[in-house]
Amino acid sequence: MPTSDSGVTPLLHEAVTALGGQERTGQVRMAEAVASAFTEGEHLLVQAGTGTGKSLAYLVPSLLHDQRVVIATATLALQHQLVERDIPRLMSAVAGAPGGSKVDTSYAVLKGRSNYACLHRIREGVPDDQGALVDVPVGSMAETVLELRGWAEKEAEDGGSGERDNAPRHTDREWRQVSVNHRECLGAAKCPFGQECFAELAREKAQRSHLIVTNHSLLAIDAIEGVPMIPEYDAVVIDEAHELTARVTQAATDELSVNDVERAARRSQRIVEDGSADALAEAADALSDAFEATMAGRIERMPDQLGEALALVRDAARTCLSAYPRESAGDGGEADPGRTQAKGMVQDVFANAERMAADLESDVLWLSEPPPHMSTRIPPRLHVAPLQVWGQMRDKLLSDKTVVFTSATLMLGGDFNAVASSIGLKPTERVEDGAAAPADTADGVLPWRGIDVGSPFDYGQQAILYVARHLPPPGRDGLVKSQLDEICELVDAADGRTLGLFSSRRAAEAAAEHVRTALPHLTTLAQGDAQLPELAKQFVEDPHTILFGTLSLWQGLDVPGDTCQLVIIDRIPFPRPDDPLMSARQRAADKAGGNGFMQVAATHAALLMAQGAGRLIRTTTDRGVVAVLDPRLVTARYGGFLKASLPPMWTTTDPALVRKALARLASG
Repeated sequence: MPTSDSGVTPLLHEAVTALGGQERTGQVRMAEAVASAFTEGEHLLVQAGTGTGKSLAYLVPSLLHDQRVVIATATLALQHQLVERDIPRLMSAVAGAPGGSKVDTSYAVLKGRSNYACLHRIREGVPDDQGALVDVPVGSMAETVLELRGWAEKEAEDGGSGERDNAPRHTDREWRQVSVNHRECLGAAKCPFGQECFAELAREKAQRSHLIVTNHSLLAIDAIEGVPMIPEYDAVVIDEAHELTARVTQAATDELSVNDVERAARRSQRIVEDGSADALAEAADALSDAFEATMAGRIERMPDQLGEALALVRDAARTCLSAYPRESAGDGGEADPGRTQAKGMVQDVFANAERMAADLESDVLWLSEPPPHMSTRIPPRLHVAPLQVWGQMRDKLLSDKTVVFTSATLMLGGDFNAVASSIGLKPTERVEDGAAAPADTADGVLPWRGIDVGSPFDYGQQAILYVARHLPPPGRDGLVKSQLDEICELVDAADGRTLGLFSSRRAAEAAAEHVRTALPHLTTLAQGDAQLPELAKQFVEDPHTILFGTLSLWQGLDVPGDTCQLVIIDRIPFPRPDDPLMSARQRAADKAGGNGFMQVAATHAALLMAQGAGRLIRTTTDRGVVAVLDPRLVTARYGGFLKASLPPMWTTTDPALVRKALARLASG
């Protein structure tokens, strides 16, 4: 790997010292690699284990880069950490360093428009279903909405950001009463409060800043969908890069329901006078009939009735849009917010129906059905998502910018190939350490390097991987008695201190109920008992506590210390066989001559298992056990791939040995 003469190492040393931290070899190596990637114009995949200090390792070279750099994260938690802790501390350290006054330390946070309070909606009211502006909603949400309005006014008065993350506690429904999406926005030029607009002020600040912190979704909309959201930049660092494919897919997924079409028609009827809104309402009826006649799940061949209904909705929405009167200036040149919002609804209906009616091979279409545990029936929705996103990333992002991808889990099965392929980089384009970079590929994509800077943790000494080989393979009927008994024995040996990661809500609840009965002296919490932050707080405060949950716990929980000395994984987290998108991607990989199971299902499972196992060791003093209750990890052919994706823990299948180890930790 070429080394950088950019001065990144001295500044990193200054920053770490100023922050009272400890410089680590992996951190220095990563910082130099990021600086080199920027200088050489190469993409970089860098795996940096928990505790490496990777935020500073990419922030320092980003700060020293001579052009604007975008930092994109997947989670709000990391975004908060960067903006509220890491970046301000780094800027203070730089200011005190030799030559620090010459470094551009400006930075900004940029999010989608709906993440900011809208002063027009707050001051003028919210359009109702007839398009009339109404002031304050009545009922239980009124108090919260009034509180949000008061908070937003104070933010405007004090020069605050108006960001949702800083707002008083609220629900999605309550937030929609004080915000707008990009289609509902009147635009700064037409809005009487455009000069004060939080979203516009955030964009203006980003235009003046050297570093911009944003999220994967906004980056995808800007770079891949071509909607300009971020000021021009030269390079991007994608943290939590293991999440990127899922977030890009999510940003490119559209939905359509009968209610969407009906509301768009209803809102248009007071504005459009030629009867086209009535035709849109009739198209909604046709769509409803088509949904009734269509089986829930993936739609591999478009049924005639559904295809005709979608075409009807598409054409009716197009006609309705054409019938909207031209925007005319009202009092003071203001736009009509009711009309803007109504037209935005019709535009959404048209765009989604057009995409679905096209029935492209590059898209996956499915009709959702309500979850079986729901007591009230949720109306069906039609979904469309891209079959793959690596092509779009390759064409729209990797051929235009220098991109650094980083995460604690980028090497699956022991190498970078699985992740690299999923984001649009080809294994044949990789540059090995010590080799000079080749020219760009035929389609203009830069070459890439992959490095693993290791971890400050000694996993072989700090952690045990226990695979319960004696248990039966998991079945479709949930946890069986032998598995529940195994969970109880492990939890009892650990005297609580357990995080249980389950593949389904039903399994987590069944395990929690069993443990509550068998071990009443311990506190057992299950996801859903309270809000996740409250559960996490209780889990951290009392070591004799067990927390069982599903996907959000696999990746989003950071509990260092004695609180968590046992992580239980009930089964290898393969995607459900009836998952429309995953099954379609698996079949497409098979059709292309690959191994769909390994490329899609096993890769998905490996990523989740690596993230889940990563909950255990968070500091150099943590000790504990990752217990996998699925014997396939050591008996199946794909087990080696999955195990190679996990941290290098000492491994055993001996239940007695593990219980003794847990008991020693609990008594220590």
